[in-house]
Amino acid sequence: MHGPMRMPGHWFDELAAGGGSAEAVGFLVAGERARRLVLLRELLGRLEERPALLGPADLGSIWRTVERAELESPACVEELLLSPQVGSWLAHTLRRLHGTSAGSPLWADAGHLAGVAVVAALRAGTAAELVVPAREGAVALPTLGLARLPGTPLLGFQPVHARVREGELLLLPTGRGTGATPLTLRPLTTPQSALWWPTHRLPVRPGGPEVALDDIDPYRGLDRPIPPRRLTPSELGTWQSLFTEAVALLGPASDSGPRSPGTGPGTLRPEAIRRIVPWPVRLENGPVAGLSASTADAFGSMVVARPPDGAALAESMVHEFQHSKLGALLHLFAMLDDDREEEYYAPWRPDPRHLPGLLHGAYAFVGVAGFWRDRIGDRAADPLDLAPFRFALRRIQTRTVLRTLATRAALTGPGRRLVAGLTRTVDGWLREPVDGRAVARARAAATGHRVEWRLRNLRCADEERAGLAAALRTGAPPPPVRQPLSVPAQERAHWQDVRGALYLRPDIARDGGQDGAQEVTVADRAPGLASVAVRDAVPVAVARGSGPEAAPPVRADVLLVRGEAAAAREAYRERWSAAPGDPHALAGWLLAHTALHPGHRRLLARPERFAAAVAGEGPELWEHAAHRLAAPRPRA
Repeated sequence: MHGPMRMPGHWFDELAAGGGSAEAVGFLVAGERARRLVLLRELLGRLEERPALLGPADLGSIWRTVERAELESPACVEELLLSPQVGSWLAHTLRRLHGTSAGSPLWADAGHLAGVAVVAALRAGTAAELVVPAREGAVALPTLGLARLPGTPLLGFQPVHARVREGELLLLPTGRGTGATPLTLRPLTTPQSALWWPTHRLPVRPGGPEVALDDIDPYRGLDRPIPPRRLTPSELGTWQSLFTEAVALLGPASDSGPRSPGTGPGTLRPEAIRRIVPWPVRLENGPVAGLSASTADAFGSMVVARPPDGAALAESMVHEFQHSKLGALLHLFAMLDDDREEEYYAPWRPDPRHLPGLLHGAYAFVGVAGFWRDRIGDRAADPLDLAPFRFALRRIQTRTVLRTLATRAALTGPGRRLVAGLTRTVDGWLREPVDGRAVARARAAATGHRVEWRLRNLRCADEERAGLAAALRTGAPPPPVRQPLSVPAQERAHWQDVRGALYLRPDIARDGGQDGAQEVTVADRAPGLASVAVRDAVPVAVARGSGPEAAPPVRADVLLVRGEAAAAREAYRERWSAAPGDPHALAGWLLAHTALHPGHRRLLARPERFAAAVAGEGPELWEHAAHRLAAPRPRA
């Protein structure tokens, strides 16, 4: 009998502060192990009840194979069962059995258990004879690679006999007349060929731990199985170089053992990462810095679009490992009660989020802020001296979200302890001195994103809209502020905060722009600039494979960032006249106007009221409307 798991309070507090010692993270891994075994037991129970779900495979033979391997080499089998490949497959298959997901023929998903058993036998050096599923003539061996049967490719899903003896694997097609022929190989030692694609490995240090670079496992995505997309030699070389640079920035643990307790937010031991998955679809406009994602089903795994440099990869690794830590904590503790209504502001996304999403974002960006805080003044890691801005921006944004969680979320006891710990960390950072120019740019970027987000995602109720319009026409007092309404999801358009991204590198923005005589090629001249807006956003367009477009900033944006508020205000008016209804132009005009009239900054708190007041009016009335709406209200 196993007793209940009890996390020491100081380990929880280490994690609640956004960091966590090796011991605290180790407890999370132990929790993931327990959860993985519970899920596996559920799967086996369902397959015992309905053995036909396995198709031609036999559950008894599969599990006896795993048991023999576990007796021979328990460490190898445990490592396999805790791998991200097995975690993602196990969760997806259970969702299939619960009817909440779709994908391959169910017998192929369930029968992948036989592939897990084959790998257990190969790693432990035991024997096995099982039936495994093949997808388009390829058999996936989780953590090891992909075996492709020679001859005429099989179409769809087919059962294949797998025989393991002393580390050698023989795969035999079961159907007659398919044209496919048997394949024999030794997956632990056979080099890459047209018939065998081993999982790429990224060494953290020579002779030390390795991180899988997985471009072949069918369950390497976020939900449904996906086909392999093998990296070209050039792409592989790029990833190897980027990873080496990222490890050098993060600092691998020494050979003597793990780091001492007290690892802070933003600090990551690279060997804690289990797997990196290159973004599985090609992006039309090339790599997009900061585009990454992860799932709580695969602890230590992350899907990452190829970044422009090692620093961007290191940031993504920190960001996604924060998600892994919080996901593991949520498997142990309920943090909040929520109906997952998407209505809250997340400073790093273009769309409204639910409260669990805000909690994940806050935890992840505490790590990102800490990462850049640790790099302030390190010109080797930050040659362009961008770390002060990035740190200042992320601490402001994260504090905004923590305030929302503290005031709007129905937090449990552990949830309150977690939010309080993160808040103490960020409040301490807000008291730290940072270059004043970087702080000013960060505040401007944060304000600009919030203003445009509200214009795009919120609207006033009809009664309030009518009252605002009447106040502008007649001079009557504006109506009282009411709770805004969310714009229906089907009416929203994806957008990127290009103006906010300019604040990262205002020195490279030349006068001109998309609607001027010259083109501003910021993205070409400063790789990674767009990551200010893209980080943590996984747009639907990307999921479909189209990728977000890096739109160039408009001339008005350049003028605003350069501090030429009067010229920017006029340029935004001209842009509105050319593209009526553009929230970007209206937000920019408000930002420029309030820079000229600081007493009108109250307009930025609820810009949707200004939009309602001037709806249907030309920009020539905007300044009059701003003076009317920003006028002090008489006391009751």
